[in-house]
Amino acid sequence: MRKLLIPIVAMLPLLAGGCIAKTAWDVATLPVKAGSQAVDWTTTSQEESDRNYGKKMREKEAREGKERRKREKECRKSPDSCGAYDGYRAGDPG
Repeated sequence: MRKLLIPIVAMLPLLAGGCIAKTAWDVATLPVKAGSQAVDWTTTSQEESDRNYGKKMREKEAREGKERRKREKECRKSPDSCGAYDGYRAGDPG
């Protein structure tokens, strides 16, 4: 029994060597991966920034359209009181 047990125990590190090395590598690189993930969570990518800007511009354009429709409706009711449109414009800063 003892003769059979010694070769098995001696071969165990060779058989499990890949797993041990992989685990050691994962443990060593864990802080770097965690740090890069934290940076990803706290920064805004260019794609996300573009998406947010597009959404904001669509909302502004919808607001401008709503205001223009309201003004047109009021002008149809009383055309004498209508002048040039000086309301909200989506491209205006502010």
